[in-house]
Amino acid sequence: MVGAGTDRTKPLFEGGPSIILVRPQLAVNIGMCARAMANFGLSNLRLVSPREGWPRTDARRESAYAAAAGAVHLLENATVYDSTAAAIADLNFVWATTARERGQFKRVETPAAAMPECARATQSGEKQGILFGPERTGLDNDDIALASAILTFPVNPAYGSLNLAQAVLLCGYEYFKAREGGALPFAQEERSPPAQREMTLSFFEFLEGHLERSEFFKPDSKRPVMQRNLRNMFHRMNLTQQDVRTLWGAVVRLVEGPRKEIQTRKRAKPKPAAETTEVEPKA
Repeated sequence: MVGAGTDRTKPLFEGGPSIILVRPQLAVNIGMCARAMANFGLSNLRLVSPREGWPRTDARRESAYAAAAGAVHLLENATVYDSTAAAIADLNFVWATTARERGQFKRVETPAAAMPECARATQSGEKQGILFGPERTGLDNDDIALASAILTFPVNPAYGSLNLAQAVLLCGYEYFKAREGGALPFAQEERSPPAQREMTLSFFEFLEGHLERSEFFKPDSKRPVMQRNLRNMFHRMNLTQQDVRTLWGAVVRLVEGPRKEIQTRKRAKPKPAAETTEVEPKA
């Protein structure tokens, strides 16, 4: 299944820190993590002793691939390790995610603070990874002891448990934003230039003239305040020239009512006279 935002004609971002899922329990969560990775250009998925093995088969495989939503290449290229130590052996720096304080006296950062550092390091050639623990328990203390620093998320303290894929997505988002500068993927096209003050003031005079005839500005003592409020309301909108023309036309229709259709009568062309053939009477 490919999502609506998928465009195979555009460049595919790859690289970034390795995403290391330690003892993941559900195939569908592995698939959802792959999708989150693909969203933000992370391409190295490592699995440590997944429950029931990997690659999965039958219905479990189908659920993982469906959840990946087009990021199946990450599932197919995932590497499997027997231990956390083996999965991080080639890395220079490792982040461990946890929602609880572990008393291990390691540096603690949020993804927003850590991922810019991670982006700079990986782009300079350093190999980094992020550890994510099992869905039910999270990383154990022995896993965290292998890490260089801790990542935690500023969430509701009464409900700090994140879905595995959500945690991957938050890290991926902050990494990609830091790497690419947070630029918008697209911007709104300017369809009409901003309206000049002369144009808007002319519209105000036209509108206020009709409002005056409709006795809108009553009582007379409040007229100046009502006019200022009305003009300020439109000025806050930063109207474009097209906006002013559209508003002007709308007021015209409200004042004049429906357009009167011009009836054009087509003159009926005279039909050509039917040709007659005279037949001489028989003798």
